[in-house]
Amino acid sequence: MPNIQSAKKRQRQNAVRRERNRAGRSVVRNRIKNLIKTLRTGDVAAAEALFPAVCSALDRAANKKLWHKNATSRKKSRLAKLIVKVKSEKASA
Repeated sequence: MPNIQSAKKRQRQNAVRRERNRAGRSVVRNRIKNLIKTLRTGDVAAAEALFPAVCSALDRAANKKLWHKNATSRKKSRLAKLIVKVKSEKASA
């Protein structure tokens, strides 16, 4: 436990920021999971509707430095490829 007042304040600030960051990362992860779950059910139209919201959440996380910008870009690219793959499989079947 810190004894100095500024260290105590810094500890409080870190706790608040940690919770805020955890919540922000959780939102992104949940949206990604929902998109993948929708794709697994085969509902491509719903997945395409969810994709902009997922991209928006990823971009917001990158702007807030919750995720690295290259990681968000990679994730968006892979999700887009997955949507196209499921769409083509459904069209060919």
